[in-house]
Amino acid sequence: MKIHSSLLSLNRAIHNRKEDRVVFTNGIFDLLHPGHVQLLEYARAQGDLLIVGVNTDASVRRLKGPDRPLIPLAERMEILAAIRYVDHLISFGEDTPARLIEGLHRIQVLVKGGDYRPEDVVGRERVLREGGKVLLFPFRTDISTTRIIDRIRNSSG
Repeated sequence: MKIHSSLLSLNRAIHNRKEDRVVFTNGIFDLLHPGHVQLLEYARAQGDLLIVGVNTDASVRRLKGPDRPLIPLAERMEILAAIRYVDHLISFGEDTPARLIEGLHRIQVLVKGGDYRPEDVVGRERVLREGGKVLLFPFRTDISTTRIIDRIRNSSG
C-alpha cells in the first residue's frame, strides 16, 4: 500500500523492510512539475524506500494563501502514488513535518530542496542524532508552482 492514513500503518510497513535504507522528503506538490519529479528521483536514489509527506489542503492554505492548493490532497496523493520513485505517502496537517518526522521509525536520509539551508531543514536534528544524514537537492530556479500559476494568471485575458 502506498498511501497511509496513519503513522502506525506507515511504521508497520517500514518495520517489515528492516534491511532497507529509509529516505524521507516532503512538500505540497501542487501542480506537479519536472522539479518535483527530479527531487523525488534524487531522494529515492539515496536509499531503498522513499516516504513522501504531503501537506493537507488546510496546511497549504495557511502557507500559500486562500487560493491554494489548486489540486486537492486526494488528487495530489493519487498523482504522487503513480510515480515510480515513491514507495509510501502520508499527509500531515501541520505547517511543517516536524511531528511526522518525530513519529516515523528509521529515517536514515532526509532530503529537501536546495532553497533551504541545512540548518533550517525541519527534522534535521532528529535524523542526525540517529546517525542519518540531511541532503539538499539542487534547487531549480527556473521552475516553481508559484511561477506556473503566475504565468497562467498573466496569460488569461
